[in-house]
Amino acid sequence: MANQSEFDYIVIGSGATGSVVANRLSRNPNTTVLVLEAGGFDHNPNIPDIGGFVKLWGSEFDWLFTTEVQPGMADRQISMNQGKVLGGSTSINAMMYVRGNPGNFDQWSKLGATGWDYESVLPYFKKLEDFEGGASQYHGAGGEITVRDCPDAVMRSPEFLVAATEVGYDGPDWDYNGARQENGAGFLQFHIDPAGNRVSGATAFLTPLLETRPNLTVKTRSAATRVILEGKKAVGVEYMHLGKLHKVKAKHEVIISAGALQSPKLLMLSGIGPAAHLQEHDIPVVVDLPGVGQNLQDHLQLPIVYQTKTTRPNTTLLTGNVLFVNTRSDRPNDPPDLQLNFTPSVPEPLAPILNFGVPVCIFLAILVQPQSIGEIRLRSKDPAAAPIIDPRYLSDPADVQVLIDAIALARKIAQAPAFDPLNAGEILPGEAAAEAFVRSQASTLWHPAGTCKMGQDEMAVVDPQLRVRGVTGLRVADASVMPTVTSGNTVAACFMIGEKLADMIISG
Repeated sequence: MANQSEFDYIVIGSGATGSVVANRLSRNPNTTVLVLEAGGFDHNPNIPDIGGFVKLWGSEFDWLFTTEVQPGMADRQISMNQGKVLGGSTSINAMMYVRGNPGNFDQWSKLGATGWDYESVLPYFKKLEDFEGGASQYHGAGGEITVRDCPDAVMRSPEFLVAATEVGYDGPDWDYNGARQENGAGFLQFHIDPAGNRVSGATAFLTPLLETRPNLTVKTRSAATRVILEGKKAVGVEYMHLGKLHKVKAKHEVIISAGALQSPKLLMLSGIGPAAHLQEHDIPVVVDLPGVGQNLQDHLQLPIVYQTKTTRPNTTLLTGNVLFVNTRSDRPNDPPDLQLNFTPSVPEPLAPILNFGVPVCIFLAILVQPQSIGEIRLRSKDPAAAPIIDPRYLSDPADVQVLIDAIALARKIAQAPAFDPLNAGEILPGEAAAEAFVRSQASTLWHPAGTCKMGQDEMAVVDPQLRVRGVTGLRVADASVMPTVTSGNTVAACFMIGEKLADMIISG
């Protein structure tokens, strides 16, 4: 159906969410589905190789986005790696599988995302999952996504995990995707199959079907330029393929799953967004939606490095041990704001750029409930132009404090008896002033979210069914619809969003 001019559904983007939506909708052989992916097929050998993905950053498989200058980050511009390939960022990420805290989803519901509370979304997480520990109250078996506790034996660190219990946390084999996420130390979970290969949106939900589902069409190197609207109804998509402009019709709906940086861009190029901003770029306003591009949130990471007493082999994965905590004593019932990862040696993928001259271990502090809020805007009305990305990192002092508290927590764990076999002294931040170290060394964890937020207030872009407000036949489904970013790596929640949306569409 490669030359077909009309499909029942058009899905823009083949990442975590779009791949699931396309898979589920095309289960009905009478429903035709087109997936438009701006990147190429995922044939590069570094994609399945769980240690090769770092080589893909900055390559043709990366959108090569960069933020505006960030005053809160010592006036630096930060690279935002995002996958430009079948599978989207699931094909170039570090494969960590974190659903988020139950409180994240309950908070979504309180903010107007009715039906997205934890009790409502848990069945979708379980449906997707093939957990190596088997099915349980909190885990699923038989789904397309293999989920495993850290499969790299070198990475597993009893020193960190037991030390965390010595300073007051549960563990050392805590399942943060189980009954409770916070205050327990355990192995990180990964979407890696039993053979040791990456499980991506493409490998799990798309490529196995391309020869068996003639009603599912995937077009790579096809970058959507705008949604075609008749009045306030979405009726198709315009896209560039091999230098030529094409149009394709959607009989039922268009679903934008282009990610938190590009979904709002595509809406604005289509005349849906803040009226004044669209008029600045001579784009006719179809629907004035002031929330499009606003509410940008992202996770930040900060390395804390210790010299070790012995040299250990490099690890295959970037990290594998984790602790989630809430650092804010004034808000004790909030979801965790800090994810503390740990690796006992230098990861092999990063060895060429991390050379301290001595053996080291690394705590990686991750700010997972940022209070600093940014925005996405159009650079021009040229669809090929990258959006203006301004996360306003660390503009809220509370975010700086979380990372300063993370340094103190890492030091506390490093002084615990169980950590003594590793601890040969702190290297970073060392004697550096804590705030200066945070502002000069923190960087993105590449988890942008929130820019087409779900809700019912005037800044909401989509309703709880992910329908774009003021437009029929158009939905957005990806990390951009999160009212607040989840406490942890976002890919699992993005898969879940696709599963839940597909269920809503199919059930009517």
